[in-house]
Amino acid sequence: MDVSWTLGDLVAQAAAAIASLPAPANGQIRAVPDERTIRYYGTIGLLDRPSAMRGRTALYDRKHLAQVVAIKRLQTAGRSLAEIQALWRTLDDQSLSRMAGIEIKGRGVRPEFWKQTPAPGPASRPLGRDAELRIDLTPGVSLSIALTGDPALSAADLRALRAAAAPLVAELARRGLTAQTQETP
Repeated sequence: MDVSWTLGDLVAQAAAAIASLPAPANGQIRAVPDERTIRYYGTIGLLDRPSAMRGRTALYDRKHLAQVVAIKRLQTAGRSLAEIQALWRTLDDQSLSRMAGIEIKGRGVRPEFWKQTPAPGPASRPLGRDAELRIDLTPGVSLSIALTGDPALSAADLRALRAAAAPLVAELARRGLTAQTQETP
């Protein structure tokens, strides 16, 4: 059976998980979100709807905890909520789990994705022979892949690539290696 927490319990679990993170350098964000902040995350689409209700009490699970921890990790790395919202659309449960360091159950990316030859279709876009595919993952971070032959990638393939790269983006941001957080010598 999966865990179920009230909003207050979720705040406490998030505080424990976030305790190991460095304190935000920007004094405008809270190191640990309170109940009001977590409700706001739900309002702007960063937090899924409660997994269940007990009367009028909303119940949350490990995925909600992973979402809160990932948001705070990205904010600590200097990301705005708008940037996080843009990244959120590309994440699957597996990527979110790795980014937050919280184990959650989910579908993850398609198995054997990297071994499959993309099938051309109406949503596919041929790239031409020996092309370079550049995917902008977040501001300041792009993924470049050299492709040989005559591949065609669908919008779903591009979303899967972005989701697979999400942990890399989070690690680059955490280390201050993205364009917006990188210090000039």
